[in-house]
Amino acid sequence: MDDALALDSQICFSLYAANRAITARYRPLLAELELTYPQYLVMLVLWERARNGQATRVSDLGARLRLDSGTLTPLLKRLALRGLIRRERSLDDERVVTISLTAQGADLKELAAQVPQKLLCGLDVAQERLLALRNELNAVLRAIEAQEKVPSA
Repeated sequence: MDDALALDSQICFSLYAANRAITARYRPLLAELELTYPQYLVMLVLWERARNGQATRVSDLGARLRLDSGTLTPLLKRLALRGLIRRERSLDDERVVTISLTAQGADLKELAAQVPQKLLCGLDVAQERLLALRNELNAVLRAIEAQEKVPSA
């Protein structure tokens, strides 16, 4: 029987190590776009929303990426300084900040479209296994988040 406190018995360590390895694999690909991994995630959401013609509020972006405003705000400032996004306060409610892509930010999507394929290139794991893993991790995440919403007795 496995020792419950052995490092290799910990699902959290497997997730942590896999996350670090995948993020490291992204690094050179994103360097070509001059994006960090968190910036890339922001851009993915903005490209997705722009395709659907949706404006993106900072609060919605934070919720989608599971990032707090203290983490998200400096990220967005750097993307704005690069000319990839525009941050605008709502005229109706100045507490609401919306994010939109600039033409330069929208154009970057074409270059970024190659990132997922390049990431998988040379990786000896069937795409079906990766998709199944993603689906399973999403299910675990939903279960954890549902548990967090349940009031404790």
